[in-house]
Amino acid sequence: MPGKRVQFDDETWHALDLLARDRMMDFQELADEAFSALLKKHGRPTDLKAALRESVKKEDSKRSISKKASVAGSRCSSLKKRQTP
Repeated sequence: MPGKRVQFDDETWHALDLLARDRMMDFQELADEAFSALLKKHGRPTDLKAALRESVKKEDSKRSISKKASVAGSRCSSLKKRQTP
């Protein structure tokens, strides 16, 4: 698992440390929760399973839209044929 260093000002660090102690969590658990919430807020998957589910939804949506468009296109062409004398 990759690791990164982050820097906080003293006030923020103390607030995070206090929150971690109050919730009986360590900093890593707080960070996991925070980044998971951030990804969810922006509609990004947090794991492979969620990414695959999202991909399938997008493909189904694209197929549905193209199917509706082709049905609508065929209706328009049949209407044009009827209107032509």
